[in-house]
Amino acid sequence: MIEDVLRRLEQTRYPDAETVEDWKQGLPLSYQQELIRHWRHDYDWQRVPQRLNQYQNFVAQFDGINIHFLHIRSPHSGATPLLMTHGWPGSVLEFLDVIDPLTDPTKSGGTPGDAFHLIIPSLPGFGFSDAPTDPGVGVEKIAAIWDELMHRLGYSNYLAQGGDWGSLVTQSLLTTATHCKAGHINLPIVLPDELTLASNEPAEQATLAAAMHYQDNESGYSRQQSTRPQTLAYSLADSPSGQMAWIIEKFAQWTDCERNGERNPENALHRDVMLDVVTHYWMTNTAASSARLYWESFNNPEYTPIDLPVGISLFPKELFLCSERLAKTRYRHLIFFNNTHERGGHFAALEQPDAFVADLRKWHALVDVKGSTE
Repeated sequence: MIEDVLRRLEQTRYPDAETVEDWKQGLPLSYQQELIRHWRHDYDWQRVPQRLNQYQNFVAQFDGINIHFLHIRSPHSGATPLLMTHGWPGSVLEFLDVIDPLTDPTKSGGTPGDAFHLIIPSLPGFGFSDAPTDPGVGVEKIAAIWDELMHRLGYSNYLAQGGDWGSLVTQSLLTTATHCKAGHINLPIVLPDELTLASNEPAEQATLAAAMHYQDNESGYSRQQSTRPQTLAYSLADSPSGQMAWIIEKFAQWTDCERNGERNPENALHRDVMLDVVTHYWMTNTAASSARLYWESFNNPEYTPIDLPVGISLFPKELFLCSERLAKTRYRHLIFFNNTHERGGHFAALEQPDAFVADLRKWHALVDVKGSTE
């Protein structure tokens, strides 16, 4: 398979260059060519399996769908079970740098009381999880599968965390799963209200500005994936260059990578870390199946109020922002809210692992849950 992708990369047919000096038209040709050169000649193609195999990988079947997941037990006996869900264009890879400090916090400035048992599944159609063969596997179905997974693992009660699609799955768990006792999200899903529209408060104005910027500048991918994911997938499944461009552009737009007016995703993430993600999508051929989650769930957003304890970490370059006041209109038991991070964007655990871990520990300290019954 590596020989095949190297051959495809060598034979890449490039388009003509963009007519602007920045990223306004998408991934610049010169940067695409440089990344392909690096991918071909310098990238270690064993990075992804080596990184994943640091931890125990499992597969379990639910309604005919094989779900891949990592399960890392803490060495601390009183650890709390935490279910962590990624999004798009993410994968379980984005949590690898936070596994050790979360499971064994005493080695990174924490206490035994900060410890978690981690369960990190790949969404259906992502990574090494099966692609659903029938429609109907959206956010609510995934939440039901996750709850059953936790039950099979012997966790009577647990906490949940997520960003991007993981945020929506976590919120679905909080409204439907009786054994999920609290959640932490780094992408709050709450609509601006009349007070947001009328307010001069900086946090309220930032909420509105982020929503408008997403609608005007960042939502094209979601319209394509939520309406015609299959059409898009023919180009991504056949071209590693196309798959790379589709993902790398999101790292450039959604991370906190602008310095002195110039955007470069490598200001936020090492190029090998980004190529790990691209390689994972390419090798598993999940361009179509991962995009179908948008077709299933993107056009049916859920805004049900949540009464269970919720913590929110907002990083400054997240796609959607909200004030603490607005957050409380949906998350009615908001026990933790932090929007004071100086750096970070949409991929919180990947961009700012230390800050992400610190917030989870603070949120965890405010939650009372017992559930380590394996």
